[in-house]
Amino acid sequence: MTKTIEQFEASLFNENDGNKFPKTKEKLIKDFSGTARERVLEILIKYSKDGKLLHWREFLLTDIINLVHDGETSYASFFEWAVTQPELAYWGIDGLLKTTGEKAFPALVELAQNENISEEVRAKSIKSISVYSKQPFDRGLPEDPGYWKVEDFRISEILEWRKSGYKSGVGYAEPQIHATLKNPKTELEKIVAKLDKKLKIERKKQQDLSNPSNWLAVADGAKICEIEKKWKLPDNYLTFLKNYSPIKVFIDGGKFFQGLRLYGADELIECQAGYSFNPVTKETIEDWPVNYVVIADAGADPYCMDIGNIKNDDAPIYTAVHGTRKWEFKKYTDSFIGFLKDITGTR
Repeated sequence: MTKTIEQFEASLFNENDGNKFPKTKEKLIKDFSGTARERVLEILIKYSKDGKLLHWREFLLTDIINLVHDGETSYASFFEWAVTQPELAYWGIDGLLKTTGEKAFPALVELAQNENISEEVRAKSIKSISVYSKQPFDRGLPEDPGYWKVEDFRISEILEWRKSGYKSGVGYAEPQIHATLKNPKTELEKIVAKLDKKLKIERKKQQDLSNPSNWLAVADGAKICEIEKKWKLPDNYLTFLKNYSPIKVFIDGGKFFQGLRLYGADELIECQAGYSFNPVTKETIEDWPVNYVVIADAGADPYCMDIGNIKNDDAPIYTAVHGTRKWEFKKYTDSFIGFLKDITGTR
């Protein structure tokens, strides 16, 4: 028998088990948000104010924000209240922006300055202001404001921005991509274009251009010079680094249990730490094969290019399980191009 929306409401408010609560909540949203969105919002808002499971009062904010429409000011008063509640303020900030837009700026600037509230909420207010106003108050900082420090808060800049009348900025430019991504001709270019197509799907889901992720971009020339001084790399891989250097590229899926992190030119040298050299003592690790360059890892399991075995502008890739007493490498693919085909699912 199908439950009524009133029965779902009663179930939520009577539920004592935090593990069962989300199933009821999700069923309520799935069954009724299409036909009775406002009633569902009424129930969720009521629970956020008075519900017995305190942690779910906070978590419901993201559902409420998803259901509320942009500029739907009838829900602004709820979010104005939410930002005054310590347990709700973090996500309430985004709700206030979604419902009132730029009119939320004065309240959020006050939050950013308030030394009596949590640093996490202050950081979140600055991050959300930055994203909405396209002002670079979050430049050079972690994407997650939970990792910011008080000294990262650019309060003086924010106050100057307030004096100027909350002017909109220009935001951040997308990373520079190589022209061949749009018009691939060689085998390498074609497989890289397929990888970029896969990454583009991830970029559409979520992208913060203050900390871009899942991009293949033209590398910094100085970084390439450092790499060329350190190693003699096969042309296929060097071209890849020059023209399609990964920026926070993470390949998820069943093939890699913990996902695969593909290194870019900016981090390639530093990412050898813990493999070929000890980052604490700065000493070379003797049992590491001298010709192996780590180009990616999956949960710290390295994927290495054997640059001592370069043939036809390419080189084989080896992998091993970390955390054992000694490295036991096995060949993963015969070439870097084969490696790219494998991670894009085209082989």
